[in-house]
Amino acid sequence: MTDLKTLLEQSANCHYHHLCPRQVLGVRMGTYAGELLDLVLPQSDKRLFAFVETDGCLIDGIVVATGCAVGHRTMHVIDYGKSAATFVDTETERAIRVWAHPQSRARAREYAPDAPDRWHAQLAAYQVMPANELLLAQRVTLTVSLAAIISKHGLRVVCDRCGEDIINAREVRVDGDVLCRACAQGAYYAVVTQHSTVNSYQLSVHCERG
Repeated sequence: MTDLKTLLEQSANCHYHHLCPRQVLGVRMGTYAGELLDLVLPQSDKRLFAFVETDGCLIDGIVVATGCAVGHRTMHVIDYGKSAATFVDTETERAIRVWAHPQSRARAREYAPDAPDRWHAQLAAYQVMPANELLLAQRVTLTVSLAAIISKHGLRVVCDRCGEDIINAREVRVDGDVLCRACAQGAYYAVVTQHSTVNSYQLSVHCERG
């Protein structure tokens, strides 16, 4: 397994060459999950899958420690705003949820008494604090289908309403129509002008002039 110092350096490099307490926490969570699941991490395959319960700095640490990543389709972000993640061994189906110990922030000063402030105390303490004081973990069972989330490579259909491609079996069938979730359930965006599109060239020119 890669040593902690190297993992922290890699996480900082992914984070604008800056290291923060939550990155350290993410690295420690990932390595702890590897110990509990008896897996060699960071992985070079796709055996481990991670459900991460927040976005931001924590993810950078988890990515470098485990090898799980959204781009590899071995990570799924469910934004509860919590410093927590569930790690699933896809071969054994064992799942471990790991989260920050409620007292870890308060106890940081005990491990870094000379730190100039609370932030720096957490940054230093999270690197040396014993795992059982920094983190909590428990066995869990998934209530969602991991197989459905991972899906199968090469699946593609076209939305009957908007005409856009849908991959990874994310389509919804409504009254016999195949729809993307944006058309079926409502999108996170609203079209500014209903009957016009902006191609990439026009958009780039607009951005340069803007």
